[in-house]
Amino acid sequence: MSRFILSKTVVMIGMMGAGKTAIGTALARLIDVPFLDSDAQIEAAANMSIPEIFETYGEAFFRGKEALVLARLLDGAPCILSTGGGAYLQAANRDLIAEKGLAVWLKADRDLLWARVRHKTTRPLLQVDDPKARLFELLAERAPFYRRAGLVVAADPNYSIEDMAEKVLTALLEHPSQCLEKVD
Repeated sequence: MSRFILSKTVVMIGMMGAGKTAIGTALARLIDVPFLDSDAQIEAAANMSIPEIFETYGEAFFRGKEALVLARLLDGAPCILSTGGGAYLQAANRDLIAEKGLAVWLKADRDLLWARVRHKTTRPLLQVDDPKARLFELLAERAPFYRRAGLVVAADPNYSIEDMAEKVLTALLEHPSQCLEKVD
């Protein structure tokens, strides 16, 4: 069995429904490193769910806390880190990720994203009259930021979570940053 050395945190970015948590968890298992989810860390620190934080304090408050948690996690040991869909939009977060890690955009098309989130009630930004239109608007707004990621991996709707994790692993091993090294 191959061993891997991760020298920088790999930060999974992208839209809700892209598979950041599922694929990130599978990738972490493949290379035997910890997996962290920034949203889960925020929820634990606040003792509230993300929807409750949005409802109680608003999105601006949440984004501030998200930036603090992201900075703390990036100061830790290298791991696979999943972020919320909006985390990468803030320039300070992008800069911090570029300095201390490698952003990997899980790029999923809008129809795949909609198929994955359409029945979810835990997405505060989609609690509107036309959630499909809102999702597509968010993707259009966010894609120019996501394109700045150090690595882009296109989602394939025919791939399993494990297949996608393998696809990300291959892309990381081929990436010039050499943040992941295979040791036999």
